[in-house]
Amino acid sequence: MTNRDEMTLTSSGFYQSAEAPIHSKNPVPTPKAPAPDILRCAYMELVVTDLAASRAFYVDVLGLTVTAEDDEVIYLRSLEEFIHHNLVLRKGPVAAVAAFSYRVRTPEDLDKAVAFYEELGCEVRRNPDGFVKGIGDAVRVVDPLGFPYEFFHDVEHVERLAWRYDLYTPGALVRLDHFNQVTPDVPRATKFMQDLGFRVTEDIQDEEGTVYAAWMRRKPTVHDTAMTGGDGPRMHHVAFSTHEKHNILAICDKMGALRISDRIERGPGRHGVSNAFYLYLRDPDGHRVEIYTQDYYTGDPDNPVVTWDVHDNQRRDFWGNPVVPSWYTEASLVLDLDGNPQPLVTREEDNELEATIGADGFSYTRRGEEEMPAWKQGEYKLGHQL
Repeated sequence: MTNRDEMTLTSSGFYQSAEAPIHSKNPVPTPKAPAPDILRCAYMELVVTDLAASRAFYVDVLGLTVTAEDDEVIYLRSLEEFIHHNLVLRKGPVAAVAAFSYRVRTPEDLDKAVAFYEELGCEVRRNPDGFVKGIGDAVRVVDPLGFPYEFFHDVEHVERLAWRYDLYTPGALVRLDHFNQVTPDVPRATKFMQDLGFRVTEDIQDEEGTVYAAWMRRKPTVHDTAMTGGDGPRMHHVAFSTHEKHNILAICDKMGALRISDRIERGPGRHGVSNAFYLYLRDPDGHRVEIYTQDYYTGDPDNPVVTWDVHDNQRRDFWGNPVVPSWYTEASLVLDLDGNPQPLVTREEDNELEATIGADGFSYTRRGEEEMPAWKQGEYKLGHQL
């Protein structure tokens, strides 16, 4: 995305640069119609194959609050939320994502969303009564990257439970923080999201300029969504925030006590990218959920972009712990507006798994000073992680 000559190497080991328009070899045309003013990621609609099992995971284990439910769908929210829901679990035959949903600033922004996406030739549907309970007038589209998006403004308000400390569990989830999407062409996806009004906060590149992932935001944190390079369109994860690191540790202890520690895919740990403390879980259908806390403020207009070298083994885990291969290769299907799984497009550029864990790895901690110890190098070889 950016020439290394335009970056400054920091004392923390990553690079910084000013945000600039992203150059793509195959860009989505920039619409003349103005983009809708997006406030934040608001909720995700997940299709699950066993509603009872999913309810047990998200409510009994993770502690999300039930706003409404019936035999076909459950609406859940985090403790600090005041809109109707942050997660919809809908029973269906194929586990997948039905919608990445964003709230916009005004009702008029829905008109902008229709014009913006229709100019691009995308499929656009509008429902004045909303597509789900608790949401009013809403627009759903399949974007040029193949992802199902929803935009809404009007919403049913519910009680914010931030002061109900009697309801808090040791691992209390307080906010929906972000989505993460898998797409074959990260520069193309990032440039399109910039046209939609998103700002880049961090990315992962190599010296040749291959872009492996990018983080983008509307609210003033590290991201509302990220684009991860891989076969797509798919959903990598949905993330909920806790207040403190100890909340994440409590979730690990709870899952161990319940003998479901095999649902812990990765972590707990500290990310280099985003600087956040993390834990990755898999729900009964394999949908990936991140528990996330303590990233940083990004709201100033001159907030610098952080670029990590793909071979820096601290980019994904600041403590240098290796990433399990499933985290790179597995993700959830996404649906079109009729509920059919979207076909996958293969990533043609190098992928992060092969670049960092494959044949030689080339990972480093203190680049140019000393090699990674031999006993540590083995963790980054593909056969050693299985």
